[in-house]
Amino acid sequence: MPVVLDSPAAVRRAAMDLLARREHGRVELSRKLRLRGAPSELIDPALDRLADEGLLSEARYLESFVRMRANAGYGPLRIREELAQRGLAREAIEQTLRDSGFDWNAQLYEVWLRKFGELPGDQRERARQGRFLSYRGYPLDMIGRLLRGGSFD
Repeated sequence: MPVVLDSPAAVRRAAMDLLARREHGRVELSRKLRLRGAPSELIDPALDRLADEGLLSEARYLESFVRMRANAGYGPLRIREELAQRGLAREAIEQTLRDSGFDWNAQLYEVWLRKFGELPGDQRERARQGRFLSYRGYPLDMIGRLLRGGSFD
């Protein structure tokens, strides 16, 4: 039996259920509540109240998302784009990436080592490895240095 989200309490409860599972951004949470049938005029006040109470935090969401995606082997370019698609402010995204403490060069090396393990022998293999690492969201200059056998210092 579907839950009817026709009161502020029901919308708040649904939002808290979603937040209990994982951190959400405001735009994402709003979209999910609308998909569940909550009217727009009830969503914004409920989310404002959750933010005031510290239960909904864009900063926590950004930190959590960056940590999760970086630990999964994704680079800063891909993470930046995914967060922008989720409706988060570019400035906040950039600040979170800077403050994340991840060594993107080391991350790139670990991803490359797990997937390939040895430098490419020919141009075709170099292109294949480069495409994979680029898809993962690492900058081309970092990929080029790695595939040429260069140092990141």
